[in-house]
Amino acid sequence: MPENTNNPNKKTWLKVAQNSDFPIQNIPFGVFLTRDDIITIGTRIGDFAIDLGALHQLGYFEGIPLTDDIFLQDTLNDFISDGKKTWRAVRNRISEIFDISNSKLQNNEEHKKVILFSMDEVEMQLPVQIGDYTDFYSSREHATNVGTMFRDPENALMPNWLHIPVGYHGRSSTIIPSGTPIRRPLGQTMPKGAEKPVFGPSRLVDFELEMAFITTDANVLGEPIPIDEAEDYIFGMVLFNDWSARDIQKWEYVPLGPFLAKNFASSISAWIVTMDALEPFRVESPKQDIEPFPYLKQNGKQSFDIHLEVAIQPENGRPTSITKSNFKYMYWTMAQQLAHHTINGCIVNSGDMMGSGTISGPTPDSYGSMLELSWQGTKSVPLSDGQSRKFIEDNDTVILTGYCEKDGIHIGFGEVKTKLLPAIPFEK
Repeated sequence: MPENTNNPNKKTWLKVAQNSDFPIQNIPFGVFLTRDDIITIGTRIGDFAIDLGALHQLGYFEGIPLTDDIFLQDTLNDFISDGKKTWRAVRNRISEIFDISNSKLQNNEEHKKVILFSMDEVEMQLPVQIGDYTDFYSSREHATNVGTMFRDPENALMPNWLHIPVGYHGRSSTIIPSGTPIRRPLGQTMPKGAEKPVFGPSRLVDFELEMAFITTDANVLGEPIPIDEAEDYIFGMVLFNDWSARDIQKWEYVPLGPFLAKNFASSISAWIVTMDALEPFRVESPKQDIEPFPYLKQNGKQSFDIHLEVAIQPENGRPTSITKSNFKYMYWTMAQQLAHHTINGCIVNSGDMMGSGTISGPTPDSYGSMLELSWQGTKSVPLSDGQSRKFIEDNDTVILTGYCEKDGIHIGFGEVKTKLLPAIPFEK
């Protein structure tokens, strides 16, 4: 089935602000609570949330094989399980319905009353039930910076890094949607110069600028996903802030890797932008110095030009942009990550999430964490109100944004906005 939504000249009859993240070419998917306290699956054009459950019940998806309740659910998992053919058919139909030349819904005031909501009338939810979450470590610049800080700068990358997409299994229970505040975590740390660990709130809470992709049901036990088919099993992408407690992490990670320092909270954007919407923004990925094994070998444009930015907003203050990066810097691609993840026969299910790892660029103003921006706390990062930060402080809000732009079309992901609250006092 052809993809019919990417025409840059396409217009909608809905009012959309210039450079909105959500033009008619985007058509992302999410889950929201309506003004009538009904939870539904929807999409967004401009500042309008569109109730796909109501649209389906009113017959606008006639001819597309969908179950009656496919959009009347509190997660996208079942819809994602229907596969790429269904995703594309639904997006094509939405694009037709809201095209400026289509009067069917445009002139039906009664239908519009139950289908359209302004964004301030809805409450966004976590879009998928995430059964499993894997976090990769796929930015060469980030891995090199961290290796330089903690090991020999001449051997910053571990011996395996240029051969495999390194990753670890994370915790899905604390993945939360944008707007959900988090608490500073408690844990054990080993202060510099100390002889034994101490217990208390982390002093080095950090963001990690990442993106993540959401999968559909992809394979059965023992069956790898071929690299040239991998993207067919990727539903779409979200912005991802994988919070970290650097001091807890330093003490606990040997010998098994990240644990409490990484599983206290991870924040994602509420709208999943599909791979079809991102197709026009494909670019070459970085040249891989060591030729990968055949199961990881790719040709053509395998990355995406996604501009990323992080801002810190102190309590009662204004946001300050502190870094700008780009998804195209990723050394290992999403297809390589998914192919490697399943080469041993690991099952991937609908709603599983794969984090990219921190996305750092080649220059200091493009680093993707405070660990790098402050270079392990040795430098201060200035804010616009005269304050500065080395790590995230209580009541700071961290805001991640991302967008693609080409041929006059701007497609974005919205934001991930998360406030860090003080730790809950520990009582014996």
